[in-house]
Amino acid sequence: MTEHHILYKVEDQIATITMNRPEVHNAFNEQVIHQMTEAFEAAAADPVVRAVILRGNGPSFSAGGDLNWMRRVADYSFQQNVTDAMGLGTLLKIINTLPKPTIALVQGNAFGGGVGLTACCDIAIAEEGTQFCLSEVRIGLIPSIIAPYVIAAIGERQARRYFLTAERFEAAIAARLGLVHEVAPKGQLDAVAQKMITSLWDGAPGAQARGKKLILDISKRKIDDELVKFTSEQIAEARASAEGKEGLSAFLNKTDPSWKKKA
Repeated sequence: MTEHHILYKVEDQIATITMNRPEVHNAFNEQVIHQMTEAFEAAAADPVVRAVILRGNGPSFSAGGDLNWMRRVADYSFQQNVTDAMGLGTLLKIINTLPKPTIALVQGNAFGGGVGLTACCDIAIAEEGTQFCLSEVRIGLIPSIIAPYVIAAIGERQARRYFLTAERFEAAIAARLGLVHEVAPKGQLDAVAQKMITSLWDGAPGAQARGKKLILDISKRKIDDELVKFTSEQIAEARASAEGKEGLSAFLNKTDPSWKKKA
């Protein structure tokens, strides 16, 4: 990653992916999207990594799309625009389906695509005072690529308001809407994140991946005989797995399973 728009490090089984364009509030363009995609793919493939943190250097998490990039693609043909947009679409899908827990640590501003990145992560923690905004309509655009993830987080009713008004809203409202899970006091993002990570260490990595996939597989599905059969098969597979057997044995014998980190 020659220009270091994205920083990547693995420490204590956690991959930290950091957006590193503080001078433009971590606005992203095609190079940033490509580098971030590579980073998430690396985290997914690394057997050492058990969780992934996404954050931004400087005063803001992410201002969304870089204005110079958007000005440039405005002159693309329709098909060129589709191809370009698929880059961000692919990145968001990778984050959303990553088979490891993902945590967004959000501060300053999260606008447009920055809201989408927040919504794609399994867990989102925002610092007190963070400003969120789905700002696309103000420049004649729509938040279409991020829409599936934002709507999944805040629901259709709230999306109707914030997609159309492009109002700014603070971390406390983001928590009420369901976009973020925790609001950290100023300067306490990492401390709150560590508590969440400590809870994640109690879970079996394979079971966490299965649980995440289960949510994606059954969300919005009709509860019918087919779904009952599917969920029954899922628990049967989990019970027969090595993790399932080890976890039950450890519980019955009052010992720690191998995946539980020692304090």
